Amino acid sequence: MIIRIWRGWTAPDKAQDYQDVLTTQVIPMIKGYNITGFRKIESMRRDVGGEVEFTTIMWFNSLDDIRAFAGDDYERAHVPDIARAVLTRWDDCALHYEMFD
Repeated sequence: MIIRIWRGWTAPDKAQDYQDVLTTQVIPMIKGYNITGFRKIESMRRDVGGEVEFTTIMWFNSLDDIRAFAGDDYERAHVPDIARAVLTRWDDCALHYEMFD
């Protein structure tokens, strides 16, 4: 199993806006792709240094399944315009980890 981790940050006054975009639009859009090997997506947030950091974790069966989601340049982050509108910055690349236990 491969885990894909990505982070984005926003101002405290935009945090609820981004959380709403994430939960009502972005996550349903990702689930709607019906990607073979996609297991689940979870998100979390924390206040840090005057910003709110959001972390998204996605589980896939294999790297090929991630490529089906993200393309050949699978490490590149895919940040929809609706998310970019409320985020102040984000990771350009996602991190990928192989689950071994």
